[in-house]
Amino acid sequence: MTIERLETKQRMSRIVKHNGTIYLCGQVAADATKGITEQTQTMLDKVDGLLLQAGSDREHILSATIYVKDMSYFADMNAVWDAWIPEGHAPARACVAAKMAREALLVEISVVAAEV
Repeated sequence: MTIERLETKQRMSRIVKHNGTIYLCGQVAADATKGITEQTQTMLDKVDGLLLQAGSDREHILSATIYVKDMSYFADMNAVWDAWIPEGHAPARACVAAKMAREALLVEISVVAAEV
């Protein structure tokens, strides 16, 4: 059983693959100065890129944990999420309010997916 780590730095790997399962590190917005809609979209765009790099796609997401700075952003974040997830492929998901690593960040996601 091999473990493959991609884009590894001292603290974490952006992608870890093991036994056909892909684990992504937490992803945040490309531009934290934007609002929740834009932050959510660019965060999910980053997930798309990492999944592609790892040999998967959003139809193969097994679970997602979404962290939002404040639950007042929940509906707007969900509007972007709902448009992004292919119909019939919704993963197991949790969403919690959390203190972010940087004040400007409004949302972060952690994803586990199956290899295609």
